[in-house]
Amino acid sequence: MRSGHPQAVGSRAIVFVDGQNLFRAAKDAFGYHYPNYDIKKLADTICSSRGWIAVENRFYTGIPDRKDDPLWHDFWSAKLAHMGRSMTVVYKRPLRYSDETIPLPDGTKKIVRRPREKGIDIRLALDMVRAALLIFASLK
Repeated sequence: MRSGHPQAVGSRAIVFVDGQNLFRAAKDAFGYHYPNYDIKKLADTICSSRGWIAVENRFYTGIPDRKDDPLWHDFWSAKLAHMGRSMTVVYKRPLRYSDETIPLPDGTKKIVRRPREKGIDIRLALDMVRAALLIFASLK
């Protein structure tokens, strides 16, 4: 048993993954600039290291609209379809864009269009609460 992580052998886990946060963490930790992760392998590795069984994997992300970024739209559409075939529940939302003014060193300003995820975090949180309530209700 690891300190702070009580284990019950054979405990079941539902794995919730925020795709953008995972990508940023992998980029910061390992220098990755491409989302090459495998959610099922990651979930199975983490769970098995604690003696748990991953019974469901859930992945949440925003994807660009094809007209805004055809390359990444097609990439994410294919990756999410593969995840779905690999028994990962996928929740996607279209990215929303807003203009942001960036001051430049020469004193001028540049307007940059920034993508934003809207609704992903709240959906993930609601799904976690819903799962916890279902599990709690099944224990009664």
